Amino acid sequence: MDTVISQPGVITTQTVTVSQSYRWGSGLCDCCDDCGICCCAFWCFPCLQCSTVSDFGECSCLPLLDPCLMGYVGCSGVCPPITMATRAAVRERYKIPGSICDDCITSCCCYSCTWCQIAREIKVRNQSSTITTAQTTLISNVPMIPQAHGYSPIVEY
Repeated sequence: MDTVISQPGVITTQTVTVSQSYRWGSGLCDCCDDCGICCCAFWCFPCLQCSTVSDFGECSCLPLLDPCLMGYVGCSGVCPPITMATRAAVRERYKIPGSICDDCITSCCCYSCTWCQIAREIKVRNQSSTITTAQTTLISNVPMIPQAHGYSPIVEY
């Protein structure tokens, strides 16, 4: 039978990630949820697009590849590819249910509202994703003896 005279200090580190719900944080037409994004879309729509993809971690010039901002001036029967791809990527990253068909229809029919929704989602997810690190240090010089289900301290009276 082994006897442990004293237990050395134990240091443990635990990382906790706060998760979000798996759906869009705001509706397609909920512009009043963030008036700053809505105003940016109204006054300088390309600026909103470029800052949104930059906040998402992509090249800030990416939205300018949508030919002539096709969805903003009128769909003309073709889905804006960059807008659709950005919306699909946001859905995939944040595990929001939907389909590429939904992304295509939304991007084509509600171009500026789509970008506002994407911008709101990225902003909310970036603000609320926090990682908390807790460190616990337990230092004990209490003698320990082995038991059937772990160690227990030796108590002397």
